Amino acid sequence: MSRPMSFASREWNPLTLALITSLWVAAFANWPLWRALLALPENASLRGALFIAGFGAMIASLTFVLLCVAAWRRAIKPAAALFLVPAAAGAHFMGTYGVVIDPTMMVNVLQTNATETRDLISLRLVMSLLFIAALPIALMWRLPVRRLSFVAQLSRNLGAMLAGIALLAVLLFALFADLSATMRNHKSMRYLINPLNSFYALGSLAHQANARPKGPPEAIGVGATLAPRAAGARPPLMLLVVGETARSDHFSLNGYERPTNPQLATLGVVSYRDVTSCGTNTAASLPCMFSHLGRAGYESREREHENLLDLAQRAGLAVLWLDNQSGCKGLCERVPNGMASEGAPATLCSDGECLDEALLHGLDARLAALDPARRANGVLLVLHQMGSHGPAYWRRAPADRKPFQPECLTNVLQQCDRQALVNAYDNSIAYTDHVLAQSIAWLGRQQGAFDPLLLYVSDHGESLGENGLYLHGLPYAVAPREQVHVPMVVWLPAQTEQAAGLRKACLAEQRDRPISHDHLFHTVSGALGIRAGEYRAELDAFAACRQP
Repeated sequence: MSRPMSFASREWNPLTLALITSLWVAAFANWPLWRALLALPENASLRGALFIAGFGAMIASLTFVLLCVAAWRRAIKPAAALFLVPAAAGAHFMGTYGVVIDPTMMVNVLQTNATETRDLISLRLVMSLLFIAALPIALMWRLPVRRLSFVAQLSRNLGAMLAGIALLAVLLFALFADLSATMRNHKSMRYLINPLNSFYALGSLAHQANARPKGPPEAIGVGATLAPRAAGARPPLMLLVVGETARSDHFSLNGYERPTNPQLATLGVVSYRDVTSCGTNTAASLPCMFSHLGRAGYESREREHENLLDLAQRAGLAVLWLDNQSGCKGLCERVPNGMASEGAPATLCSDGECLDEALLHGLDARLAALDPARRANGVLLVLHQMGSHGPAYWRRAPADRKPFQPECLTNVLQQCDRQALVNAYDNSIAYTDHVLAQSIAWLGRQQGAFDPLLLYVSDHGESLGENGLYLHGLPYAVAPREQVHVPMVVWLPAQTEQAAGLRKACLAEQRDRPISHDHLFHTVSGALGIRAGEYRAELDAFAACRQP
């Protein structure tokens, strides 16, 4: 009498492994989606429960149809792993931080450096990878796969695909009313379908890359010139500080009850209170804010263009980009650039990461090394901060610059006491205040040779647990105000005020005027006296306060 074959000894059809993988992905890798759907009031009924169950079957069916393409003896296991690993990672980040995976978030993922990756590693991430991906992959790898002839396997795969498509069509017809209402009223739900959201995002990025013409970006500012300076005026020196993940409502300059800007408050700066970002993450905001197209034009562009840095250089100014983060996202490729870590002392840099004060280290030498002919016309110096980059907020300030205690000391933010989380974030803002004050002090020492000006603006905001959301990166259409309301601060000494014909009192009167990143290109161009066809006075935040 023969004994029944064990689980690990029987031969498995690739389609069976594809089906098991699909059910596992739908059930376990999509738990953030099921949690979000269960939280909707319209699903608190038997009909809602049936809709969620049917939606799960749809995801399983669609995943199964895709895996049927790879349901071959040697291909099914790698294909299943290709689904399971990103699904496990996506489930962790969506479930832990409330983010979604869309094309702009995928750009962030692809551009993340080693330091940022380290800040995101946690025990929860490891457990998610182990349970959702490693466990089923390890079990599947032990299973022998049945060998069938090419024709037999192909016919079975095609039949299974047709069955999966038929089931998907039936479910779509049965659930269409609830599905369309949910996706229409809660658009972010479509970006929680895991890992299909990641595959869609990658496909969208590939399509965008191929849709735009190859080759160098289209030139802007052809024939740009500099406005003549008044008699006795020195060349301008603008220090443009690009902040990271700073929220306007956590700046005491803008009415926040905690003293997060004690040094700037004594330096006579003007802080704009109603500024909106181009995007909700660095990959989206940074190129957009340096573009002359504005957010709408940048998103609908048919080809790449040069940016503000190129315009300043073409007009004859010296330009330098210094970075303390994951790079300039292509903005600084055609201008002099460097990293804050280059030559910075160990007191400012450790474990592959530097505090933002490293941006100011050796700045005199960097300024002196610029082309002297260009430097005589003026300088645009851009500092790209680490700022308040999360989730490791406690790393963003040195120990002696942390006025708010106790701090959240983990990157699993929802495990932190709410006040400790806010303390850690506010310490990063207070440190930015210190760095900006040091920047202004450095500019003050340049007044013998230049007419200095500082402009600080953050690239996007941050969620700190409001409505269960953390970090940033939600699609712009559904992003909360916390992720798009950013600070913008101007320091204008009397010397520059007179030389540039700007009235600081007028700027202060307009600090509640609604502006956005769309204004940055034109405001900087106007302040530096750049004359170019792309300049639009109505988008120059300083234009109304500039004397003829």
